[in-house]
Amino acid sequence: MVSTDRLLAFAAMSLLLIVIPGPSVLFVVGRALAQGRRAALITVVGNTLGAYALVVAVAFGVGAIVERSALVFTALKLVGAAYLVHLGVKAFRQRKSLHAAFTAGAPARGGLRTLWEGFAVGVANPKTIIFFAAVLPQFVDRAQGHAAAQMLVLGLVFNVIAIACDSAWGLAAATARTWFATSPRRLSLIGGAGGLAMIGLGLTAATTTRTT
Repeated sequence: MVSTDRLLAFAAMSLLLIVIPGPSVLFVVGRALAQGRRAALITVVGNTLGAYALVVAVAFGVGAIVERSALVFTALKLVGAAYLVHLGVKAFRQRKSLHAAFTAGAPARGGLRTLWEGFAVGVANPKTIIFFAAVLPQFVDRAQGHAAAQMLVLGLVFNVIAIACDSAWGLAAATARTWFATSPRRLSLIGGAGGLAMIGLGLTAATTTRTT
């Protein structure tokens, strides 16, 4: 249904976006530092469910509109690209604030509440919303038909990568709390590199032509 080259290209772009510490990653890390591995992994599951809810919304709503209208597609692509660049600049300028997220604590909560809060962060993540709305439809091969199904498959690829990467962040934070919390310079470098990568992703999205 989805060609291998499109699948690999989408997976590569997804990985680039996912490895950048954003709202979901910081939330997972905060939970890991405050409550340990179990809370971190539950939060990751919630985030993933929230992100996939966005995929479903795009596949059966926004995605169809984008597919039919070149004007909407171009406008959404440029707005999305501009917002990604904005997020990248903001992340780079505020890279030193990552230390606060790694050292913050929070009272323990139940598993269901942790899951729900993870879901809320995932479904409201502006970086993910823009990516799915502006980038996901570009990888659909309309000649093959079943555009919604293709987006659901691509979204599943995104979420498999996300759950692996976010889990790694959470587990690393839970097992190396002291190393992270006492190294503001390391966190600053991570945030700076992530910001530059997000700017690059935004520029790439802006210059990507509509696939056919």
